[in-house]
Amino acid sequence: MTIKKMTSMATGLHSVIAGVILAFVSTANAASSSQELSSIQHKWAKCKYDVFNKDNKVRCLEQLIEKNQIALVKSPDNNALKIWLAINKSTLAGVDGGLSALSLVKESKALLEDVIKNDPEVLDGSAYTSLGSLYYQVPGWPIGFGDDDKAEAMLKKALTINPNGIDPNFFYGEFLAQDGRKTEAITYLKKAQKAAPRPGRPLADRGRQQEIERKLKELQ
Repeated sequence: MTIKKMTSMATGLHSVIAGVILAFVSTANAASSSQELSSIQHKWAKCKYDVFNKDNKVRCLEQLIEKNQIALVKSPDNNALKIWLAINKSTLAGVDGGLSALSLVKESKALLEDVIKNDPEVLDGSAYTSLGSLYYQVPGWPIGFGDDDKAEAMLKKALTINPNGIDPNFFYGEFLAQDGRKTEAITYLKKAQKAAPRPGRPLADRGRQQEIERKLKELQ
């Protein structure tokens, strides 16, 4: 075998090994991000549905936001983590209120808009669901950016992507109830009630189902 052939084989082998290592690292990073996301989702459900004292809930969410931000520093292009950072910040805004709330929901809005621009269908269109819920819950001008027309547009886009999901149906139903469209609201809330359980998220499903039940009782 000539030196030229040996060199060529070595170069080819090096490329194969490099490719295998790169694929392994990519797979490991994806698995790590998936585990981080699952942990963040579980912790959010604990903060929202299992912690009842306001101060403890605020502390729980603040710690979760820090955890979420660290995970996003490791994976800055992970749009699922961006959605959950937005959810965590807007949840904290709803719990804590005060002067910091508007800043938090504005930060959430920016994160969700970035996801919609780059990867709108990630997590079954959850960015549309979350942004739509912000638009109808946040006060309108001159205090905030609330806008019922934009809320409905965002929530309808979420339902186009995930028509049977518990969250898009719940939030659209809640929006319709707030808008005085009782019959339509009940239809979507009942659809949310029938949504299939989400893998690995039993606490979140149980808490959401309780919210749906309370809202239906208010309307019926």
